[in-house]
Amino acid sequence: MPRSTSGEPAAFTADDYRARMARAAESAAEAGLAGVLVAPGPDLVYLTGYRPTTITERLTVLVIAPGQDPVLVVPTLEAPDAEKAPGAAALSIRDWTDGKDPYAVTAPLLDVDGRFGVSDNAWAMHLLGLQQTLPGTSYVSLTEALPMLRAVKDEHELARIAAAGAAADQAYGEILKVRFAGRKETEVAADLAALLLGSGHSQVDFTVVGSGPNGANPHHEAGDRTIEHGDMVVLDFGGLKHGYGSDTTRTVHVGEPTDEERRVHDLVREAQQTGFEAVRAGAACQDVDRAARKVIADAGYGEYFIHRTGHGIGVTTHEPPYMIEGETRPIVPGMCFSIEPGIYLPGRFGVRIEDIVTLTATGRGRRFNDTSREMAIVE
Repeated sequence: MPRSTSGEPAAFTADDYRARMARAAESAAEAGLAGVLVAPGPDLVYLTGYRPTTITERLTVLVIAPGQDPVLVVPTLEAPDAEKAPGAAALSIRDWTDGKDPYAVTAPLLDVDGRFGVSDNAWAMHLLGLQQTLPGTSYVSLTEALPMLRAVKDEHELARIAAAGAAADQAYGEILKVRFAGRKETEVAADLAALLLGSGHSQVDFTVVGSGPNGANPHHEAGDRTIEHGDMVVLDFGGLKHGYGSDTTRTVHVGEPTDEERRVHDLVREAQQTGFEAVRAGAACQDVDRAARKVIADAGYGEYFIHRTGHGIGVTTHEPPYMIEGETRPIVPGMCFSIEPGIYLPGRFGVRIEDIVTLTATGRGRRFNDTSREMAIVE
């Protein structure tokens, strides 16, 4: 990964963003779209490097259409910031002042009868404003129309995801040294957040600490429950480093586990490994889910595996593709996604093990998390 003199990864250049916007225009044409409309959020950061200081009721939208240069429409008072964006040299900026109609400013950039892909997080008021100005247009979410827009990472993106994964692994190694018994879940979660930030994360997205029966809730938010000796504890945590995501889960035990707890943990570990081995050239996303799920179902715990096996990751910690039955899209080199089977026994305990994985050019999977998947015993 190219690095600056500070040791940080070198910033993406205007040429990087120009290439991304060109691919977006090409993908839009292939999907039969007149273009894409990108609102502030992860899509805009990915395509231009521009992140408005605040997201308000004022319209900001990037218009990408086949056969025309990309244009970023921004409020006049925010134009100076937009002009400083890393990708600004690869687009034109068109501003509008308060009191003017931003939709009238945007309309000339759009095919009056076109169908456009729109960022999932676009404000309804802006979409409705465009529809009122151009009643012949129609819109579809980018996740539906262009789900793979950000899915395949280049070598510089992969290096950032690898760095984020290594930092999360470092945090896990350190959290094993803290005391669990007698402390609240929120206290351990705060430790995890601090460790992520200390390892170079700029943003912590989640620190799930599910102890005992709370571990049976896959998205349990750390609460005031005091962790007890004999608890299984699910630790699921991640965030952004260098603008790209980490997400890993390990399940630890406070003191020695019972035979059943160890058996369930071993089963999830086997399922996770089997899912990883299903990552190969020619495989579909659903093949990973099928492989991991079969291990758990064959052991009689199928009804307790209650979520998909994985999700994509990049500039956000959850994005396409999804490792789930029915997703027949092929896995291609550069896709990055989680493999995280689990078993959740209501009122008792849960177990989940998760790594971020990519398919390499050699046609095999590569993990971005390397900490032990064996059950760790904590105090």
